Amino acid sequence: MVQLLTKVWHLTDTYKVNIMKQNFLKIFPIALAGLIIGNSAQAQETSGQKPSLRTWSIGVNAGGLTGVSPLGGQNDFSNWKTSFGYGLYIKKQISPAFALRLDGVRGKVRGDNSEPFNDGTVNTSPIASYSTDLRYSASLSAQVNMVNWSMFNQHNNATLYAMAGGGFVNYEPTTVATGSSTEVTGAAVNKMIVPVGVGAKFRLSEGINFDLGWTINFVDGDKFDGYARGSNDKYNYGYAGLEFALGKGKQLAFFSPTAATYEKALAAKNTANALKSDLDAQKAENAKLRSEMNDLLKDSDGDGVADKLDKCPNTPAGTVVDGSGCPIKIPAPVVTEKVIVTEADRKVVRDAISNLEFDLGKATIRSKSYATLNRVAALLVEKNFSLKLAGHTDNTGSRELNMRLSKERAESVKAYLVSQGANASRIEATGYGPDQPIATNKTAAGRQQNRRVEFTLY
Repeated sequence: MVQLLTKVWHLTDTYKVNIMKQNFLKIFPIALAGLIIGNSAQAQETSGQKPSLRTWSIGVNAGGLTGVSPLGGQNDFSNWKTSFGYGLYIKKQISPAFALRLDGVRGKVRGDNSEPFNDGTVNTSPIASYSTDLRYSASLSAQVNMVNWSMFNQHNNATLYAMAGGGFVNYEPTTVATGSSTEVTGAAVNKMIVPVGVGAKFRLSEGINFDLGWTINFVDGDKFDGYARGSNDKYNYGYAGLEFALGKGKQLAFFSPTAATYEKALAAKNTANALKSDLDAQKAENAKLRSEMNDLLKDSDGDGVADKLDKCPNTPAGTVVDGSGCPIKIPAPVVTEKVIVTEADRKVVRDAISNLEFDLGKATIRSKSYATLNRVAALLVEKNFSLKLAGHTDNTGSRELNMRLSKERAESVKAYLVSQGANASRIEATGYGPDQPIATNKTAAGRQQNRRVEFTLY
């Protein structure tokens, strides 16, 4: 970070500051818009299922103002002094790592030539000392949280941050000429500043943080200290203060998305284990029920009537029987008119297939599919067609679940067509589960093709 600030120091000459000033004036309205949009987005987010998070905060601080940065560089006065300064800021946390912060600082910046420069050179400036009154300063900065105390805790207790931005300062320099004791106060001046800084924040409670920071303010002018020496001036503000988070809930600034994702994954794993245990118990119960059902449905002569209900046991194979298992007379075959399915009929069916949608993992037909299904029902009524419905799934999940879901979806389509007037005896609904894929199940696109209900007119 020191290397980064050193680079910024060396790049800040008059030309670059002017460019930054022009860019800042362009992006300042955009940044304010981002502040408002960020608040709106957060409000929408917290109105849903996510817990409430605090995103607005105000801070107060106080510390030392100096006319030079410890990073070095040329300065107009050889001896810089520390003076009291104080500030106030409003911050909007857009995300856990990014915030917009509006700062205001007041105080005095002082310096003189009572000592030589670090290299031993004596400053021969006609000005012996200065005291610049920061009447007010305002800057909008982007603050980036770089390091959290622990990425595996959802809400950390400490974080390190860096910030940079732009703004304006109104100052009034007072100077004392060399060899004189008379103070001369200049006119108040407005100049652009470019603040660059780092800091550390510690969460004392859910609504209060302890804030330590250090900011270098690059001034777009050479007479901040009342004396021009050929390079733009700067001043340094090191501070400590308190930040008060507004609203209810946890602070977004200390929130760790990594930890939240980890905890959700752990909860999902525990839920999956519980479901597996329930499924195993259900499988055991189903096996018992199947055994009992096999006993109830046993049909020794294969005539379709269970032994417990068969009044005519040992019926020869192929004999047509009634509901009691006894032979019945087969009526003469009825000659029916040949069914002709036209291309227009097939198009009605294709449209219904392409528009057919169910709720995820359910057999509930979505309302957008009703219109095309209504046309199929009308076709069945008008032309007395028969229809076979075949439900299919991909191979995701257990085969038992897929067989049941494919059958239920085919039955759901049949039930809807019957509700629209179609003859139930002319509609057959069958589920094939994952047994008849038409594409590979190794890709999402293939699995999408395999999840279908096929319509066959005859």
